[in-house]
Amino acid sequence: MPTAPSRPARSAARAALQARRPFPRHALLLAFVAALPCTAALAQPAWPSKPVRIVSPLAPGGPVDLLARLIAAGIQERHGQATIVENLSGGNGIIGMDNVRRSAADGHTLVVAPSGSLTITPTLVSKLPYSIERDFAPIAMLARSPNILVAHPSTGIGSVRELVALARAKPHALSFASPAVGSGLHLAGELFRQQTGADILHVPYKGTGPALADVLSGHVPLMMGSLHSLLPHVRVGKLRAIGITDSVRSQAAPDIATLSEQGASGVIATSWYGLLAPGSTPAATIAAIAADLPAIMDRPAAREQFNKQGLVPWSMTPTAFREHIATERASWAKVIRERGIALE
Repeated sequence: MPTAPSRPARSAARAALQARRPFPRHALLLAFVAALPCTAALAQPAWPSKPVRIVSPLAPGGPVDLLARLIAAGIQERHGQATIVENLSGGNGIIGMDNVRRSAADGHTLVVAPSGSLTITPTLVSKLPYSIERDFAPIAMLARSPNILVAHPSTGIGSVRELVALARAKPHALSFASPAVGSGLHLAGELFRQQTGADILHVPYKGTGPALADVLSGHVPLMMGSLHSLLPHVRVGKLRAIGITDSVRSQAAPDIATLSEQGASGVIATSWYGLLAPGSTPAATIAAIAADLPAIMDRPAAREQFNKQGLVPWSMTPTAFREHIATERASWAKVIRERGIALE
């Protein structure tokens, strides 16, 4: 018959058994929870993990298309991942924006949008098929393009003071051209009227080209337009600069004062362009794309194109960009309501 183990032997056996037992259940649970963030990080795929598509919602040839192609070239150069630009113009940018809204929210479909599509169209178009706030995730502002208010030399106007004085002396005698009703340049003119009380009429055209042609010929005395496109005409005397519609003077024309400097405070109306993704794109993916942009936009080829097109690089964090869109949209909505602007 086996002999019962002695007390010292039993103690040693219990110690050995406890040494072989797994961790207590609560210890295992704590270890599992602690490992969750690491597991989630490992599960998040690197970006880009497949070809990238960048939608340009306006016609080829403008700043939106240019910026889309600069970003596409940068992504392909930095990551070796195929990146295409797809022009989906129509409906004043609505068709392209809606296509992106319905795309997979994985960071591989992006859109370069002009400021008007994000801040003006949502107020002017009552049945927009998407919500800017809900259906799009802002990534970064890419660039700004300062605008300028100009006059035909025959008017004798060369400053805000002279323009306002003439408008008050001869009501309805002055008018300003714009590319279309509801365009950013139309609203810039309306903002100037609102802030200064200048009695000037709006003359809409079908595009910037026809509007500029009539201003150069003297048929319409005033116009808001991009500094890049109008400055050459100012330099040769075909147009007279009244002021820059920005908060600071432009490095391209430091001799031209801003409208705010001349008493038209609050007349800030720059054109800008931003990069966005579908609304439910993961925050980590948005952050990865945003972190890539500074290097992409600082490439020599990108800097050269910025200079040629009169674009000013302008970066913002995704959060700051979202707030900027909301603030500017509210400002333009106020102008639209108070001036009674509606699409024809």
